[in-house]
Amino acid sequence: MKRLDGKIALVTGGSSGIGRAAALAFAREGATVVIADVLIEGSEEIVRIIEKSGGQAIFFKTDVSKSDEVEALIKKTAKTYGRLDCAFNNAGIGGGRAATAECTEEEWDRIININLKGVWLCMKYEIPQMLKQGSGAIVNTASVAGLVGFRDTPAYVASKHGVVGLTKAAALEYATSGIRINAVCPGVTRTPMIDRIVAARPHMEKVYTAMHPVGRLGEPEEIAEAVVWLCSDAASFVTGHAMVVDGGLVAR
Repeated sequence: MKRLDGKIALVTGGSSGIGRAAALAFAREGATVVIADVLIEGSEEIVRIIEKSGGQAIFFKTDVSKSDEVEALIKKTAKTYGRLDCAFNNAGIGGGRAATAECTEEEWDRIININLKGVWLCMKYEIPQMLKQGSGAIVNTASVAGLVGFRDTPAYVASKHGVVGLTKAAALEYATSGIRINAVCPGVTRTPMIDRIVAARPHMEKVYTAMHPVGRLGEPEEIAEAVVWLCSDAASFVTGHAMVVDGGLVAR
């Protein structure tokens, strides 16, 4: 029996990278997958891949920084499937590099609105649906940058530290309501975002590799496996946890 047979799983930012890998992993484990993203082409491709493999998936175009769109996403999910069992709030952006005093207000607002406000908005509308059911599992994407500091990325680091804190607060609030809420904190993972950085600054490949004691970058599928586990009954006693999946980066 697959770990998530009969479950309805939502993945935001599901068109590429960690979200794409998670959507495929959820489907492999028997879940029906709801993909939410602003990118249409990549999202529709994942739906086709899942359906071709015998699974079920649907795509709803959603900007997680906009309250009305997130509310509509959860309502459409509940109307279509009657419930929401697993939510992977993964949508996020990286942003440019600038020291704290040089970071523009526009850049700050853009990153915080998607990476932190977006996670809060998703939980704001996911949790009431899960309360109706009496159960649910939520995983938020933070980062190793949510646990330790990095230079010249103040908004990103602040947003990911915020996700970790928000996850813990929400986990405590709903611990007795059958809802588990955790976060994953990936190390540098080979996603389109990282590929763009390396393409523009080739030396960063060696820099990123050297950051990880295991001597390589992470793969999206490795993060996805942690997400699926956190959403499964195998993690029934785990809530409020920021799970590090980083090849030893934070341990160093």
